Amino acid sequence: MLLLAVYRLGTYVVLPGIDSNSLQSSFNSGSNAGGGLIDLFNAFLGGAFARGSIFALGIMPYISASIVVQLLGAVIPSIQKLRNEGDSGTKKINQITRLLTLVITIAQSGTYIVYLNSQFPGAALDNSFFWLTSVFLLTAGTMFLVWLGERITDKGIGNGTSLIIMIGIISQFPGALINEARSQTPMIFFFEVLALGLVTMGVIALTQAIRKIPVTYARQMMGNRQVSKAADSEAQARQYIPLKMNSAGVMPIIFAQAIMFLPAYVMGFVGGGANPLGDPSSVWYNLLFAVLIIVFTYFYTAITVNPNEIADQLKRNGGFIPGVKPGSPTAEHIDNVLSHITLPGAICLAIVAILPAIATIFGISGIFSKFFGGTTILIMIGVVLDTLQQVESYLLNRHYDGLMKSGRIKGRQKSGVVA
Repeated sequence: MLLLAVYRLGTYVVLPGIDSNSLQSSFNSGSNAGGGLIDLFNAFLGGAFARGSIFALGIMPYISASIVVQLLGAVIPSIQKLRNEGDSGTKKINQITRLLTLVITIAQSGTYIVYLNSQFPGAALDNSFFWLTSVFLLTAGTMFLVWLGERITDKGIGNGTSLIIMIGIISQFPGALINEARSQTPMIFFFEVLALGLVTMGVIALTQAIRKIPVTYARQMMGNRQVSKAADSEAQARQYIPLKMNSAGVMPIIFAQAIMFLPAYVMGFVGGGANPLGDPSSVWYNLLFAVLIIVFTYFYTAITVNPNEIADQLKRNGGFIPGVKPGSPTAEHIDNVLSHITLPGAICLAIVAILPAIATIFGISGIFSKFFGGTTILIMIGVVLDTLQQVESYLLNRHYDGLMKSGRIKGRQKSGVVA
């Protein structure tokens, strides 16, 4: 909690040479206030982007580097080999990710300063010394957050990187809730909160929905006992393969939103007229947005879930799906099931993504409407559920340890022999 507090305090430390109040007021009254990729980043960072903070880039360059390394791992054999080397391979992949984060952060830092000088004249200095010092401070800030996230992961509960992003998002929720309560009648505000609760329940169901493929393990005799050939006790306990309905998580929305942001840049460069895809609340924008999410869901699921690898692991552990032959038929069966559950998952994900636009049409304010769907609610719910699962596992382990050390177990006898 103290490490997260350090992060939140750092988001209010402004870069030297930036008028934070002027920048924030210009940002909120400009075109970015209506939505877009820049506004999405600012929401992830808890407003640090619009304040000109030393954490203005947050931990997003690290997320970008992780995505790049993950995508490269699907096509580059050497990275695939590192994944199979256990802890040593994981350390090497983490080191590659950190170096790539450094490169991306330096590039994005320079772009951020150029963006401030071009879009908000007068809010920041415009000279070479300011550019160099700002790039250095922004890069140092991002690398500090990478270190902070790793410390939270090692010493705390949950994934540090995910918690940092979630804290940035949820920091804007109390203010948005209060502003919405002031601007609406009590009855309308009650129905809005009720609708938000229903949406949250639906997203939780989408996040946790799985399809269980039953698995049977061959057994062999060891002495007078019959034991399973399964490599781990977890596989013996559950006896099924869990396939998520939404295996891609929030990544299809991020990819699709990045693609949807390109037409606005193109129209700006060519000097065209009205852009029908530049309005996040328009029908054509959300229709194309939903189609891209469905396409990217299939794409990212195909990268992250490998039916052939699952089939090989089952075969090595002596497991098989009842009625399906081991090897290629098993991989084809898993791929077929995965294809069937991915379509409804992709459609539900697309609906969640366009819910903020629907909420805006019904009169909900722009800031509060972001919490009705999209990446914000998916990240918050995903991180909270993952953290709760880790808390339960810690409590369960502590309960078992306490029972083994101090509890009285039937059949256990005191002995003076020290093992």
